[in-house]
Amino acid sequence: MTMPGKTLSRYIFRRYCLSLAAGMASILLLIYLVDFIEMFRRASGTASVSLGAAALLSLLRAPSIAEQAMPFVVLASSMFALFDLGRRMELVVARAAGVSAWQFLSPALFAAGALGVFMVVAYNPAAAYMKESADRLEARLFGGPSLETDTSLWFRQRGVDGQSIVHANQSSDRGARLNGVTAFVFEDDGSFVERVDAASAALMPGFWSMKDARINAVGQEVREVGEYILATNLRAGQATQAFTPPDSVPFWSLPEVARRTVQAGLDANRYRLRFQSLLATPAFFVAMVLIAATFSLRFFRSGGLGFLAAGGVGAGFVLYVATKIIGDLGGAGLLSAPVAAWSPAVIGGFLGTLALLYQEDG
Repeated sequence: MTMPGKTLSRYIFRRYCLSLAAGMASILLLIYLVDFIEMFRRASGTASVSLGAAALLSLLRAPSIAEQAMPFVVLASSMFALFDLGRRMELVVARAAGVSAWQFLSPALFAAGALGVFMVVAYNPAAAYMKESADRLEARLFGGPSLETDTSLWFRQRGVDGQSIVHANQSSDRGARLNGVTAFVFEDDGSFVERVDAASAALMPGFWSMKDARINAVGQEVREVGEYILATNLRAGQATQAFTPPDSVPFWSLPEVARRTVQAGLDANRYRLRFQSLLATPAFFVAMVLIAATFSLRFFRSGGLGFLAAGGVGAGFVLYVATKIIGDLGGAGLLSAPVAAWSPAVIGGFLGTLALLYQEDG
């Protein structure tokens, strides 16, 4: 590329990075303010929670929440940067000088890909750590067990006596205590042994202690016992992982968490899917830039800013919804984790490239 071309690339790269930085700062500030208002409302009803503690809690929570909105930040920032370049007629001058759309999009594509790498290797681990700190602080400020409770949980486990499928209406203490428990117990060969319903269960070394249990075994009368021992090879840390949402696990820890989850006899597909989704983040951001370009590069020729902006946002939203649907299929095991994670980015990038080729090259 000639020296003027390099100068133009650096100029566009700088302008696009400023647009990305403004978009990220805006979404973080918006999420922080909304979350702080909610925390302030909760803190106002608790005398022991100060305004500063509520502000710190919202600050720790904001990066993890904002991570989910980053694809839209990239889309909106890309459209704004390209619209602004078109409004200033800078892209018209660049075209008149013989610069193709692909040349002045290259800096934006590179910046989006670099942002994706940063989000994966640095931002995600930091956000996960802050979210974990926020959970501990929230439990301490507002009273922990109920805040650490998930609902309607299913998991599979193994023990010295065989394997079992366990359902719990609620869990607390990061999965070490269960309420409303039903366990379906099987032999190692897969034959059904018995069903156990218990009011609660607590994880002990090597077993679950199930209280006030009702046992329904094959060929036997229903019996009730004060305590039922269900063997498990889950350790305390693994029980925590079994009930930890994949979004709360840092990128660098996901492969190890998945490996330990498999060793415990649990389904690790959601952790594999999360790992592959994070790996696909740079490609997904690049696809968002291409989609934004298909609607933004026509502004200075055709007019209609509002219509084009709505079209770009709509296309990005459709891609985001498709990503969630395909992710659900991957989480259910109907698609492999790499296919479910990478296909939205690949398809979105392909369609964006195809639309640009049609617009620019006929």
